[in-house]
Amino acid sequence: MAEESLNEPLEEELERLIDDVLDWQYTHGSLLKLPPDTGAVVARPIGVALFPSPFRKALFEQAICLQRLYNKLYIAIARDELWLSLILRNLLDSDSLVATLWTIHERVKADRRQAQPLSMTLFRSDYMMHVPHGTDGQSLPPQLKQVELNTFSLAGAVHSAKASRMHEHFNDIGSHEAHRPPYSYDIFPPSHAPRSIVHALETAHARYGSKAKCPSAQRTAIIMLVQPNNVNVCDERPIEEMLWYGDVPNFRIEFGQAVLDATSLSPSGELLLRRPRKGEEVFFEITVVYYRAGYDAEEYNPAGIAARLQLEKSRAIKCPSIIMQIAGSKKVQQELATPGAVERFLPPQEATRIRETFMRMYPLDEFETGARGRELALDPATARNHVLKPSMEGGAHNIHGSAIPDYLRSIPQSSWSEYILMQKIEPPSDIHNSLISFRGLHSGRVVSELGVYGMCIWDEDEVEEEGLLKVKHMGHDCFSFKSKASGVDEMSVVKGYGHFDSPWLV
Repeated sequence: MAEESLNEPLEEELERLIDDVLDWQYTHGSLLKLPPDTGAVVARPIGVALFPSPFRKALFEQAICLQRLYNKLYIAIARDELWLSLILRNLLDSDSLVATLWTIHERVKADRRQAQPLSMTLFRSDYMMHVPHGTDGQSLPPQLKQVELNTFSLAGAVHSAKASRMHEHFNDIGSHEAHRPPYSYDIFPPSHAPRSIVHALETAHARYGSKAKCPSAQRTAIIMLVQPNNVNVCDERPIEEMLWYGDVPNFRIEFGQAVLDATSLSPSGELLLRRPRKGEEVFFEITVVYYRAGYDAEEYNPAGIAARLQLEKSRAIKCPSIIMQIAGSKKVQQELATPGAVERFLPPQEATRIRETFMRMYPLDEFETGARGRELALDPATARNHVLKPSMEGGAHNIHGSAIPDYLRSIPQSSWSEYILMQKIEPPSDIHNSLISFRGLHSGRVVSELGVYGMCIWDEDEVEEEGLLKVKHMGHDCFSFKSKASGVDEMSVVKGYGHFDSPWLV
């Protein structure tokens, strides 16, 4: 792909473009809010690429087309509690987050209240281009390989869409012409992820019913659960604002004690939110609980557990349900790579399309496949070609390559089953770009990651004639895109390693 790589920009042109990019970020909210103890600086520009990065058009289209199959697969997994309980049984003894979530789920099932049959989930399947090698050592054409599938929180949709709009703007005014020819929009696709997320939330809100069912509630509303000292408000607030513009009331609440202080359950299970208005207390009946918090084990102190239990017991639609959050674990991803697992949920032809995106994965338990995983992870010669991933984590605590053996030896063997071992994706080595973040400027080789969104609502009581669940799929061509410097392990944007980007399809 060397012919699509970035030409080396002149120093003066690059400095001018960086100034323009920073101005655009400040004026469009492409920012990270900083904790209050950082002094006078309260926000800084988020990491971005100065230009779109090349990505194979055929692989981009493959990822977009696969998303409905991945939606279908994970909905089926979340509804198969027997299968989930069997594959997670070892984690229930060693992984505190999985154990806590599963215990809450079991307590909700045992509750006598009428369950909410409607479910909603936002998915994002993350991919990279992988360059395999033939028996002669020669590089073969790039393939699409899945990094992970996320079922919870899904930060980055707004930031990524802003990066695409920024690149579109600088392309339109000619700021990129010194480095690349002008882009046509068939090779520079826009992302509609933020608007599609809002549409999905609006649809779920409408499906619940616009009229409050509880007599003490005046209106209905959505709540967004967030973490305290949130640095990512510029990715969350626009979703709130778009909901308000659509006349859908919605409120932010910090996960944990604040939920218990502000909400209660009616006798029939409606979730009621108390809000002050004109000196009085007004009650909103909550239609949708949209989780942007609740994914760290540290959040589940007694107040966090009680809050999650109350939310899950309510008749509000959960985005997602606790069982779908569990289904998004890396252990599930690893188990799907075993023979026959995907075929349990999908017809053979669809299962084959999904399997084509898998890298080899291994458990680290004490069974036969786990023994092979341990062997690969503890040998420095083979560990260098793998990534060690915690089962319930979004990627910032992965252990890479040669660091794996020493890391495993530093923790109790009883904890090893909390991890999976994944074969390392080998990205193309001839893609170049310029990336800017608070860590500085990188001009050179980059590695990109494409995230494709899926939005679904379904009713457990609605089954089609063939016995299949009737699912409403929403959103198309919804994606995020990030890049990092080649040789950097992490893709964390908050830490300054990852940069929001947009794909230039080639």
